Amino acid sequence: MPLSMAQSGHQLFIKKISGRDDTKKFLNNLGFVEGASINVVSELNGNIIVNIKGARIAIDKSMANRIHVV
Repeated sequence: MPLSMAQSGHQLFIKKISGRDDTKKFLNNLGFVEGASINVVSELNGNIIVNIKGARIAIDKSMANRIHVV
């Protein structure tokens, strides 16, 4: 399922990142890599705040749709 559909408070794992190469590189630089543990902190108007590798990062809904989690 895409990260944009995940509920807050659940620990998830990144399964796949889709999109263009520059988008994938951008997300990889932020720590979004396959197999990484991710926790959704909150969601507000489609923008999502996640905790990944000890850092809180806010991404918009279009980026969250490119990150597939299990």
